[in-house]
Amino acid sequence: MKIAVIYGGRSAERDVSLNTGRQIMDALKNLGYDVAGFDLLPSVFNDIADFDPDLVFLGLHGRFGEDGTIQGALEIMGYPYVGSGVLTSALAMDKAQTKRVLSSANLPMPADRIATEESLPSIHEFALEAEQSLGLPLIIKPNREGSTIGLTLAATHEEVVEGILVALKYDKMVLVEEYVKGMEVTVVLYGDTKDPTVLGVIEIIPKAALYDYDSKYKTGGSQHILPARLPEPIYQQVEDYAKEAYRLLGCQDYARVDMMIGENGPFILEVNTLPGMTSTSLVPDAARYYGYSFPEFLDLLIQRAYARSRQENIQI
Repeated sequence: MKIAVIYGGRSAERDVSLNTGRQIMDALKNLGYDVAGFDLLPSVFNDIADFDPDLVFLGLHGRFGEDGTIQGALEIMGYPYVGSGVLTSALAMDKAQTKRVLSSANLPMPADRIATEESLPSIHEFALEAEQSLGLPLIIKPNREGSTIGLTLAATHEEVVEGILVALKYDKMVLVEEYVKGMEVTVVLYGDTKDPTVLGVIEIIPKAALYDYDSKYKTGGSQHILPARLPEPIYQQVEDYAKEAYRLLGCQDYARVDMMIGENGPFILEVNTLPGMTSTSLVPDAARYYGYSFPEFLDLLIQRAYARSRQENIQI
């Protein structure tokens, strides 16, 4: 089988994507697949057409990778791919829209305020309103970015204002959220939209005060404990919330649901439809815990996506 791996691109997560792409390509070559890698450059679609793959594996993160744009292009070209479709990818990339969908089903998410460039005649006034309604500290992040890029934990009014300005560098919409203090966990899921399998619930202990970019991608930046050290009722609640989020957004093949466990229970932070696949990433950790090596897990994803393209049904 010929597989095209697309990576890189021009999002703020390009470096992570390059690493993910290398990891995926090495594993697939060792499995015996005919693999070719393609950076997401203007020539990529002509290059992929020349290669004419049986399947595309997306090693992209952030804009033009997780937001449905590349998925739509591949569907127009007629190439099946691993991962969620256009609508799901676009929804999950947009944190505000994700919150609307999940909150409508009564899934718990942190309270928030949304700021845009157009709606900010005074950043100071907006910051004060957010502080009064949500309290301090606050989490501030671009609405459509990943890997905690542009994220700020703000404990003072000045830090809130600065955090909004930083986030606006990455997106025209900024999400200002209440800070949920507690244990950070992530749930890795695999399979069909209607009946996903939880591969693992991972407790994350960052070396820094916040699970930031360095904590995620630098060796030793965080400790991953699997399974997460949660009481059984909370553990089950976390799994149930993650499965429901996966279903509501229409995720396919695999995804990762990030949560905080606060004093009032779990809160969903976001859903990642193309989570990282580097040596320090959480998805490979969960796959190993469930019993799959990294190459075996990639092979499962490939077989599932290829079978789906042939309108076949397979189960884990």
